[in-house]
Amino acid sequence: MKTDVANRFIWYKGEIINVNDAKINILAPTVQFGLNVFEGIPCYWNEEEKQLYAFRLDDHYDRLLRSAKLIEIDCPYTKADLKNALVDAVKANEYDENLSVRQTLFVDGFGSWGSAEPVDMFVAPIPRGRTSSEYNKKGLRCCITSWRRISDTTLSPRIKCGANYINSRAGQREALRNGYDTCIFLNDAGKVSEGPGSCLFIIVKGTLITPLLTDSVLESITRDTIIRLAEAAGIPVAERTIDRTELYTCDEAFLCGSAMEVTPVLSVDGYTVGEGCEGRLTAKLHKSYLDAAKGKIPKFKEWITAVY
Repeated sequence: MKTDVANRFIWYKGEIINVNDAKINILAPTVQFGLNVFEGIPCYWNEEEKQLYAFRLDDHYDRLLRSAKLIEIDCPYTKADLKNALVDAVKANEYDENLSVRQTLFVDGFGSWGSAEPVDMFVAPIPRGRTSSEYNKKGLRCCITSWRRISDTTLSPRIKCGANYINSRAGQREALRNGYDTCIFLNDAGKVSEGPGSCLFIIVKGTLITPLLTDSVLESITRDTIIRLAEAAGIPVAERTIDRTELYTCDEAFLCGSAMEVTPVLSVDGYTVGEGCEGRLTAKLHKSYLDAAKGKIPKFKEWITAVY
C-alpha cells in the first residue's frame, strides 16, 4: 500500500526500510563534512500508458560515478546495482505520480574528511509537489548574489557533492533574506554562472543562450536536454560567456534542473525580464521537456527507462 511522505520506504544499505528506521553514525564523514555525492533523478508518470519513466537514468549514473571518482571515494556498486535500487525503492511505495529520487553515495564509519571508505548508499523517492518551495513556483524573482560561484580551481561544480551546496546555500539564504525567490551566481571572472541548484538560459532575438561549461557550472543533464530539444525544434543555440547586464535586457530567461524543471525568471535585481511572465520559447521548451520525460517524443525514447 502507498505510504505518506513521513513514512515512505527507502533503499538503505541493501534493504527496503521505513525512512524513520534509517540510522547513520553521527561521526561519519558524510555527517561531519558533507562527504557524499548524489543525483536527483526525475521520474514522470505517463497516465495514458500507466507507466512511470525514469529520465536519462544512464546519464545520471554516469555523472554520479564521475563525481565519486573526482572526489575520490570508492563506489562498491555497479550501474545495474544503482538502477535496481531505484526501481526497488519506487516500487515499494507504489508511486504512480511524478517523483524526484535522491540517490546518494556516502562515506560512513569513523573516518575523517580524507577518508575514501566505507561507502554506502540510500535511495529516497519523494513526490515532486513535496520538494523545496523554489522548485514549485511558476516564476522567479531573482537577484545576483554577492557570493561567487565555486570554480574548478577551488571546489569544482563538476562534482555533485553535498559539500558544494553550502555555496548554493549562501546565495539562496541571501536572496531569501532580501525578499527574492532565488539567486543567480557570477563566477570568479564576474561572468554569469548558474542558480544555486539550476542552470540558466536567456533568450535574445530568438536565440537560446547559456553559459559555457567552463564558466563554473554543473555538467547539467537538464541543460544538455534543453539544448538538444531546442536544436531538434530548429531554435538557434549559443553556448557562450554571458555578462550580468544581459540578464537585465534579454527577452526571456529561465532556470532549469532536475528539480526545477524549466521555471521562468520574471525579474533580475528588480529589472523585469521581457514582459514579466513566461515567454513563448520558454513555454515551448518546458512542454517539450515534459513530453520527452514522459516518453511522448519518439525521437528521444532512449532517454526514458520504465520503472514498472
